[in-house]
Amino acid sequence: MKKHLYTSIVQLTNNPIYTMALKRFATSKLSGLLTNSFSKTFKIDEQEMEGTSSDYPSLHDFFVRNLKEGSRPLHEEVDSIVSPVDGKLSQLGVIDSENFFHVKEKDYSLATMLGLTNTTKRYEGGTYMLFYLSPRDYHRIHSPIKGHVVKRWAIGKYSEPVNQWGLLFGNSPLANNYRLITELEYNNKRMAVVKIGALNVNSVQTTHLNSSVERGEEIAYFTFGSSVILLFEKDMVTPSFDMNHENVPIKQGEKIASLN
Repeated sequence: MKKHLYTSIVQLTNNPIYTMALKRFATSKLSGLLTNSFSKTFKIDEQEMEGTSSDYPSLHDFFVRNLKEGSRPLHEEVDSIVSPVDGKLSQLGVIDSENFFHVKEKDYSLATMLGLTNTTKRYEGGTYMLFYLSPRDYHRIHSPIKGHVVKRWAIGKYSEPVNQWGLLFGNSPLANNYRLITELEYNNKRMAVVKIGALNVNSVQTTHLNSSVERGEEIAYFTFGSSVILLFEKDMVTPSFDMNHENVPIKQGEKIASLN
């Protein structure tokens, strides 16, 4: 019963009329009347924001808010890899020899998620980290490392929820949702930042188009809550957490791994 009900909700998120209405309302001045309530409901720390909730003309503007300079200091070790987002480190593990990774009782195909054969092979035996962003989180995405931008590409069309229920009952949202991918190279090793759209709003907005990026530099933002997956080549990193750790609260700029 629960699965059937949730599947119906997921199908609703694929409705283009619903998508259009949601986007239109979230960017309207009318939605701006809800920013104070939204902030209080999710207990958002307004002390770290550039403005107060009443300064934002719409929910969209509030959702993609910037923070005050210094609110997210980078971990001081130069060889540290830092979290790209605020949220929870939902899961981490090893990509198996068949290029699958396991999240919430499901196997996900890396080939389906990335869509590029040669790129998929590169990450066999490597490490993956999944970050989930809730509605209360800061929704701008930053680079985990300093490196050269090898390529950027987008894939997918529809987006289902990527909260725990979506991961359990959705149609493999991490591999099928709209996703915008940035591949970076450092010391002849590569990693990928996979930004995954959610709630039928495929709005992953790129803010960085240069050929190189600094550690902690902003690269994109989510219009609505979603998830980020980091992929690392085999033997590229040593995670700062055990493989059995799940749902670890994390802030952008905090150390999540070390470069080998």
